[in-house]
Amino acid sequence: MEQPRAIKISDPKIALTKAEHFCAYQERSQQEVRDKLYEWGLWPDAIEQIITQLIEGNFLNEARFANAYAQGKFKQKAWGKIKIKQGLKLKRVPDVLIKKALLGIDLDDYLATLTRLLQKKAATLTEKNEMKRRYKLQQYAMGRGYESGLIADVLKNSGL
Repeated sequence: MEQPRAIKISDPKIALTKAEHFCAYQERSQQEVRDKLYEWGLWPDAIEQIITQLIEGNFLNEARFANAYAQGKFKQKAWGKIKIKQGLKLKRVPDVLIKKALLGIDLDDYLATLTRLLQKKAATLTEKNEMKRRYKLQQYAMGRGYESGLIADVLKNSGL
């Protein structure tokens, strides 16, 4: 099967227009845009200039991206804060913005989501041994990015 050829753009003005559309479609991190511009074959000077113009035009905003990412991953995929933080670090978002984005997640919703996840998983488990059952539930929730102390509290309080 043939690989689709990557789009090569040599004119920075055209690249800026395409990058504006790329950023307007959905929130992007600076690194995602930078990677896309490199993929288009632009020079590093032009890339940094385009990113500066995107920031000035408010097409690119790391804080807005971090908040949208954190809220989206929590509400849509029920990810925990650890997994969201790892995802934002992979996108090279600064730690300060990651902390602010994670503070935007409501604690009551967070606990309710964790409880719902554990109840749903508990209904599918056939394990009879109580210790193994709790271990499997804890591992499942940790895999989803929740904190182990919080998981233990929810398991203890909900009687799962």
